[in-house]
Amino acid sequence: MTQQQRHIEIMDTTLRDGEQTSGVSFSASEKLTIAQLLLTEVKVDRIEIASARVSEGEFQAVKKITEWAKAHGFIDKVEVLTFVDGDVSVNWMLSAGAKVMNLLTKGSLNHLTHQIKKTPEEHFADIAAVIALANINGLECNVYLEDWSNGMRNSKEYVFQYLDFLATQPIKRILLPDTLGVLIPSETKEYISSIVERYPNIHFDFHAHNDYDLSIANVLEAVKAGAHGLHLTVNGMGERAGNAPLASAIAVLNDFMPDVKTSVAEKSLYSVSKLVETFSGFRISANKPVVGENVFTQTAGIHADGDKKNNLYYNDLMPERFGRERKYALGKMSGKANIENNLLQLGIQLDDNDLKKVTQRIIELGDRKETVTQADLPYIISDILDSNSIDEKVKIKNYVLTHSKDLRPSVTLNISINGELFEEHAQGDGQYDAFVNALYKVYDQKKIVLPVLVDYAVRIPPGGKSDALCETIITWSHNNKEFKTRGLDSDQTVAAIKATEKMLNQI
Repeated sequence: MTQQQRHIEIMDTTLRDGEQTSGVSFSASEKLTIAQLLLTEVKVDRIEIASARVSEGEFQAVKKITEWAKAHGFIDKVEVLTFVDGDVSVNWMLSAGAKVMNLLTKGSLNHLTHQIKKTPEEHFADIAAVIALANINGLECNVYLEDWSNGMRNSKEYVFQYLDFLATQPIKRILLPDTLGVLIPSETKEYISSIVERYPNIHFDFHAHNDYDLSIANVLEAVKAGAHGLHLTVNGMGERAGNAPLASAIAVLNDFMPDVKTSVAEKSLYSVSKLVETFSGFRISANKPVVGENVFTQTAGIHADGDKKNNLYYNDLMPERFGRERKYALGKMSGKANIENNLLQLGIQLDDNDLKKVTQRIIELGDRKETVTQADLPYIISDILDSNSIDEKVKIKNYVLTHSKDLRPSVTLNISINGELFEEHAQGDGQYDAFVNALYKVYDQKKIVLPVLVDYAVRIPPGGKSDALCETIITWSHNNKEFKTRGLDSDQTVAAIKATEKMLNQI
């Protein structure tokens, strides 16, 4: 950081505006936990935690947070949305133990005229009375200009008349919300520049919404225009399309605004994202910038190859910044480089021939829309290397498995033994049992006694996906000796058939 950098205050409003996400309601304990993480680990400057007068549950949640905040020196960083309602919100604040109120007022002539049906002078007088009462009771006051963006578009004279009035009031900050998410970046820059230039000694926050997916672009332009603070939410939670997301905004400011700084710890952004996702039940998309599950995952083999060659496909958004790591997806688009990068992370090296076979197996699974994880790799390798060591004199060429309600499962089997083809049909207590019964019929013709099945176990790789691969391990007894064979497939019966084919070749 240089001496010329100016500090941008970050106010997180996940617990107030973010909780207006449809279907989301945090418990008092959840609110306290999120508040603690935001202030102590993420290190935002301020948090807005509730709206006054909403419910008894909201009141209890605010009390929990303010009691903790007082005990740990954070009480001046905890804010509550209040209303122009005489002494009602002020008394609520005092009872809840909060010290900073964000007063919601009308920032457009349209809202003023049609919602509360007052003149500017009447509204200003009501606001002045609430601010005076707040100050008498030791409360700090910030003021929201609701619908400010439309006010600047359609009633600019009113907005500046109101700001002239607020410049005379004992308040700390003026909060400029794009309430309906209608601004485009050029407007954001124009409007905030004109306001900051006219009122150089007043602190202005910008509060973006994401209705046109322009919230981060508007945040960037607001800071360029001289905004002193930003209102953000974890995972972009909020009403309708949500608010400007905290993680994306911080990454953009850090990478594209070298003349500003924030107090936010990037490494804590992912952990708070996952906590809020869990508590809210509001699932974020896998491709959400910075915090989405897939955003640091390379899928195409050519990209993985480029990463090995002077980081050709890297940008400044390095996962380590956010306490994460780069991953290489395994699927039909995987190339050798993708597989090698995963193997390297596991400490495994293969020769070119085996690597080619592993790659081909993963591509085959991808074609079947199976998801393969890094945890599956050792099992695939084991299966391939195990198969390589067996001279395939017996090949199960084809089979049909049937399973019907109230009918015994059956199998039709086609098998080649030393080039000789056999076909048999059998029923059994299950599909695999029917398969084995068909196999017995074939080997009876060959006068060969098959090993006895001693144990049959099915497992999925730890950390793997059950719909991708399962491993069937069968223990056999033959000539007074036991041995095991393994089969790998997304279907456990097919995996068992593969394990059986290995047994047939071994004997």
